[in-house]
Amino acid sequence: MRITDLLKKQAITLGASPKDKAEAIDILVKLHEKSGNLSDAKAYKEGILAREDMGTTAIGMEVAIPHAKSEAVKAPALSAITVPDGVDYDSPDGAPCKLIFMIAATLDGDVHLEVLARLMQMLMHEDFTAKLKAAKTPAEFLRIIDEQETKQFPEEAAAPAPAKEGFRVLAVTACPTGIAHTYMAAEALAKAGDKMGITIKVETNGSGGAKNVLTAEEIANCDGIIIAADKNVETARFDGKPVLSTKVADGIHKPEELINKIVNGEVGIFHSDKKAAAAEASADDESIGRKLYKHLMNGVSHMLPFVVAGGIFIAIAFLIDSFAGVPQDGNFGSGTPVSAWFKTIGGVAFGFMLPILAGFIAMSIADRPGLLVGIVGGSLAATGATFINPGATGFNDLFMGSKYIGALGEAVANNTAFTLTPTDATSAYESAQSSANSIAVVPSGFLGALLAGFLAGWLLKMFAKLCDHLPHALEGIKPILIYPLAGLGIVGAMMCAVNPFMGIINNGLKNGINWMAEQPGLLIPVCALLAGMMAIDMGGPFNKAAYVTATALLTEALKSNNPDDPAFKIMAAVMIGGMVPPIIIALNTTIFKKRWTEEERKSGPVNYIMGLSFVTEGAIPYAAGHPLQVIPSCLVGSACAGALSALFGCTLKAPHGGIFVLPTIGNPWMYFLALVIGAVIGTLLLTVLKKPVEE
Repeated sequence: MRITDLLKKQAITLGASPKDKAEAIDILVKLHEKSGNLSDAKAYKEGILAREDMGTTAIGMEVAIPHAKSEAVKAPALSAITVPDGVDYDSPDGAPCKLIFMIAATLDGDVHLEVLARLMQMLMHEDFTAKLKAAKTPAEFLRIIDEQETKQFPEEAAAPAPAKEGFRVLAVTACPTGIAHTYMAAEALAKAGDKMGITIKVETNGSGGAKNVLTAEEIANCDGIIIAADKNVETARFDGKPVLSTKVADGIHKPEELINKIVNGEVGIFHSDKKAAAAEASADDESIGRKLYKHLMNGVSHMLPFVVAGGIFIAIAFLIDSFAGVPQDGNFGSGTPVSAWFKTIGGVAFGFMLPILAGFIAMSIADRPGLLVGIVGGSLAATGATFINPGATGFNDLFMGSKYIGALGEAVANNTAFTLTPTDATSAYESAQSSANSIAVVPSGFLGALLAGFLAGWLLKMFAKLCDHLPHALEGIKPILIYPLAGLGIVGAMMCAVNPFMGIINNGLKNGINWMAEQPGLLIPVCALLAGMMAIDMGGPFNKAAYVTATALLTEALKSNNPDDPAFKIMAAVMIGGMVPPIIIALNTTIFKKRWTEEERKSGPVNYIMGLSFVTEGAIPYAAGHPLQVIPSCLVGSACAGALSALFGCTLKAPHGGIFVLPTIGNPWMYFLALVIGAVIGTLLLTVLKKPVEE
């Protein structure tokens, strides 16, 4: 067994400065723990100290090799440090130690003796130890060892290394909607692996569930795992393995860089234990903004199917009533039995939108216990519940109960019979009804659901940490009793407290947008801005912000049944803004072929279908390859199309679908004209910005 097979880059520290022998041992043990070599660092350290009590493991010549066999060791491994100033390690020759290796061995076999013997043979060469002490990086340190080991044991170098079973690198890709980015990142990683000669397998967490799922055996045999995702994925199965967490966009744009980090051992070991340092799961700690985005996108990705399916059903109901000649009043959409059926079913799906959004945001933060608090919080946001009026019926019941209690108290005080006549009851009910109606219920809507998801999730997570101090015997009832009860109380009190304020903000924003829409010339810039945002990152934060804003406004508009609501024009502009970029690419690769490589030309025509289907992500590979030319062209083309859509008075009552929801588009011919004009403008601009390529 070669030394370089047992020593990882993350288990090497150069230029350490321990004060004494005990601190040097602590550093080496922590390196083993960080590299995932130990199941119990404390137990392993006890073994090291027990061996030192038998006699020092310093061998002289400024070198020490502490070692121990322990059941706390997962697999044989090494850690190493260099100490430029030296440390007193009770060396036989009295010299301070400047180079220390620590061997971690399992109880079965005598691997530690083999490693110890090999190290002793190699460290007898003073030039070799001098090079190790002078190494500047862990990579250089390992290279020096490899060269010396090859020199001293040439028979091993001549023999081909046994092929490692399974895949060297594993990956998981996932994006909020689970459509384009998920599979594009998987394809990019797979291609990069083939190009680099590295075996790789990619699991996709798409909208249809996980595909090409990684097995336990593959995980055990791999060098490391790449998680390229913009939403949370299940990671407990990767415990003890090097895990690199990054954005799904990096999987598309930087696949070779990600694979190299795994292969070169530049990635920390992931520990699934919540008490462990989760930051080790990634080479770079995630920023707060990045974490917020992932939690938000987890909620949005689960909410979108309800919005899209429910919205299209309601749009079909409006379409049926339009054909049937039903007046566009408060009953529009339910004027015929068939339209009423579609609107009712669509309304049920829409009703789940806010609870699902908040529920999965909270679940992303607090795991499964967060689902309850999020769903209830989202529901309370939708109803606008407050302490005074959690619901009209509940308020009436409370008012009636107070009447009965008051009458009973009066009877007891006067020592008279308790009576409450039907007339009194009716009067009490009417009074309660009047009181309840006088208290305005203002739903806090989308903003309230966002707040419910984040705050309830964080509060429950803090409560769960407090519960860690409860007796172990209560572990079984935490998820089924303690967390649900506490969570319900937390979210109920929280939402009743914040709903009035969030309702005011929500209504203020909606009224502000309606006011802007009523002002001459203001709606067109708003639609141009949102349409342009759809093309900036094509599925990223800007794209999602514009789309979620439009769908939130559309939801309220569909509930109000107001055909003149500006939300319908905004939704039309947002969808056309997402349709333009792929069509620009398709047109340009079809007409101006000299500006693209053969592979890009072959892939171009499929973007006609993707663009007409409102799948913006079809343009991403071209934007990634030529960002300074493609992104500005798509942004301008989408903004022009959005502005023209609003100028032509086009509306849309379905939140997705492209040409497949054409019957729900108001003024469809002018909408198609706006799409063509925007795509042509973007195509011409791209032709100017991008020079012809040389094959």
